[in-house]
Amino acid sequence: MALSPTWTNKSRTRGLILDAIRAARTISRVELAAATGFTGATISELVRELIDDGLVVEVGRGAPTGGKPRTLVQLDPRARYSVGVQMERNACVVVIVDLAGRPVARTSFHGVASMPPDQALPMIASQVDALLATAAVDRDRVLGVGLVSYGPQDRRAGVLLSPQPSEPWLEYPVAERLAQSLDLPVLLDNDAAAAAIGEYWLGAVDRRSTYGCIYMASGIGGGIVVAGEVYRGSSSNSVELGHMSIDVNGDQCPCGNVGCLENYAGPSALVRQAAATPALAERLAPDPDTADFLTEFARIAAAANAGDPAARRLIERSARYLGAAAVTMTMLFDVDAIVLAGPSFAVAGSIYQTVIQEEVDRRTVTWRTHPVRVMPSVNGPDAAAIGAAALVLQSELTHGRTRTEEGRGVGSRARPVPVGAESPPRNTEPSQGKESA
Repeated sequence: MALSPTWTNKSRTRGLILDAIRAARTISRVELAAATGFTGATISELVRELIDDGLVVEVGRGAPTGGKPRTLVQLDPRARYSVGVQMERNACVVVIVDLAGRPVARTSFHGVASMPPDQALPMIASQVDALLATAAVDRDRVLGVGLVSYGPQDRRAGVLLSPQPSEPWLEYPVAERLAQSLDLPVLLDNDAAAAAIGEYWLGAVDRRSTYGCIYMASGIGGGIVVAGEVYRGSSSNSVELGHMSIDVNGDQCPCGNVGCLENYAGPSALVRQAAATPALAERLAPDPDTADFLTEFARIAAAANAGDPAARRLIERSARYLGAAAVTMTMLFDVDAIVLAGPSFAVAGSIYQTVIQEEVDRRTVTWRTHPVRVMPSVNGPDAAAIGAAALVLQSELTHGRTRTEEGRGVGSRARPVPVGAESPPRNTEPSQGKESA
């Protein structure tokens, strides 16, 4: 039965229609009504508004279906942009994406980890400003900035709840201070959650599916997406795979748990293991005390790819541990797929994918009611940064928070509500009949 929205949730309805257009790439009004359940009159009215706002364009006619060919619509990718910033232990990545979620510019730099936040955030802001200028992106079309990092955080307050990379970062108002420096809204989120939603925004997964993401950069994280929404938990700090205990008698982790996955399978763990392996210690001379252990890890992964048996054994053992995490994710959330994202999968990703898929297939054979596919991220090493930008697009557009509504101009700097905040409910009152679009 078709639905018609009330005025109180009109913005939410616009967001649902925008998301359906995004997912379909090109679609007719009749197909939009079928996909969303709204009346033809509602679809026609709101699509017209979206066209007037410059978010959607008509792109010709569809194939004949026995009647008048239907007019197709799609997002105008240049109508809006967002910025994604990934703060890692060793590097910072900045990307600009268009309304379709496609990257249009990128930069990366080192040094943030060695700075206190009152020095690091202005540096990040200057890099964002320079990238926007280089890409010739009109700032009035920029919806905001997604800032993602690792570890626990308070998304609503915009603060990190971990003294990493150093003590001054603990409870520092990172989102507020970066927003002040840029004069743009800033949304703080977890890097793994961002990487997970980036797959959805670029259409790499079915928009109705439940899927997991294992994110590996300097550490290991996880994310779950259910029908286009990140699973958050009560404080938005869920699915911390890297701190899942895999050995109850293991060493204590700085997080307070014991036997954490990250201390067996993460990049820093493999660098330590390689340094303790005579053959690899002689050939690669890995430095377990280096701050840039991602570079050391990449050398081990490259050796494994090149056929070094000792290096391959280390990578495969790491992959089996991650396979155990993937099995746990499968059993807990009944996922359709598991995406491998992050820079640490960039070099030896094919080894990880093969071994993790084998572990999932072997260890869930009795319980599996459908196949679970392990696949690489479409966003590659920059998955978290691209996902950070996608979270802004999702917050501002698909949750009905476009700046063009309620008299706000495109240049308004009103801060977006976090994605996890409560949104107006979708209207469920039936209409008096479905109208044609």
